[in-house]
Order: sequence, then C-alpha cells, then structure tokens
Amino acid sequence: MRVIAIDGPAGSGKSTVARALAQKLGLDYLDTGAMYRAVTFAALRRGIDPDDGERVARVAEDCELEMTDDGTVRVDGADATIEIRGPEVTRAVSIVAANPGVREQMRRRQRAWAEQRGGGVIEGRDIGTVVFPDAELKVYLDARPEVRAARRSKEVSDLSYETVAADLARRDALDQGRAHDPLREAPDAFVVDTSELGVDEIVERVMERLA
Repeated sequence: MRVIAIDGPAGSGKSTVARALAQKLGLDYLDTGAMYRAVTFAALRRGIDPDDGERVARVAEDCELEMTDDGTVRVDGADATIEIRGPEVTRAVSIVAANPGVREQMRRRQRAWAEQRGGGVIEGRDIGTVVFPDAELKVYLDARPEVRAARRSKEVSDLSYETVAADLARRDALDQGRAHDPLREAPDAFVVDTSELGVDEIVERVMERLA
C-alpha cells in the first residue's frame, strides 16, 4: 500500500498540492478534513449540538459518508459538497474534530479507504503522525499566517480578511491544542513553507523526495 501523507494548517495549500500530486502519481486523493466537515454537517442536520460529544460520536459511527473521485461529498445519500464548506459547519467543525470518538471513527474509515485503493495521497492534520505513521512520505505544508488568511479570504468572498484571519487563528489554536491527535509535524516529515511557492514548485519538491 502506497500512502503519501500531507498535513498542515488551513490555507497552507494542502488540498491543491495533494490533488496535483495524486494526479501526477496516478493515485487516489482523500481530503480527510472534508470527512470531519461531513460528520459536522450530519450532526447539525439531525439537530445535534456539536458539543454533545457522545451523540456526535454516534453520528460519526453510523452516518453514511461517500467521498467521490470528482470531489463530491455525500452524507446519508445527500450531496453536501457545498454545505460542508458553509459558515455553520466551519464554525463547528473544530469542536467535532476534537471529539476522540469522532477521531477514532474517522481513522477507521480513512484506513479502510486506503486499503481498498492500495493507498493514495491523503491530506489532513494527523495523517503522518497518527493515521498513517508508516506512510512512504510525510509532508508538512505551512505558510505565514497572513498568506494563509489571504488565500482563504479569496475562497470565501462573503467574509472580510480580518474575519478570516481571526477564524484561522482560532482554528489553529484548537487544532494544535486539542488533547487527541493535535496538529503537529511528524519528526520525519518533509516540511515546506509554501508562502512564496507556486503549486508546481511544491509538487516538484515533493516528487524529488519520492525519486
């Protein structure tokens, strides 16, 4: 099984780089952040408070998640691709992602996904440290906070740069400070600062590591 793990904070370029790398290597791509967003969406849709850890963990266990190759995310049979990126899910996803019961279920699903496909390029926040500690290559992408905020503000045109920057800072604190599987670099990760690099340059550097 060939797994390339890509971790890093929001706005570091994980998704764009992972997709490009997967295409270049002929591997499938998995956005694990979308899985946590999907569970958050499922909980909210069922009227469950994201802070209700036990009930949210049950949602993570029994909800139907489908991540298709074209980026479509289906939750309990419904296309939730757009909704999981909305403000309601975005505000609650860090709470859900910090839930140890949810994390356990997502690890199980992520490993099953990779086993079914013989590996893949898998991006998230704990892929190289927890989910696939034996990955062929572990990459940690990062960028200066203002660069990450600028990138994200282009994606969410209805929010100001200041709001996006504050949300990113809050998300970073939650992701790095949670007790279970916090965001951090794996000791053997290839670390890339993407602040001044284009996607092709980043992919080229990663490919050199795989050569």
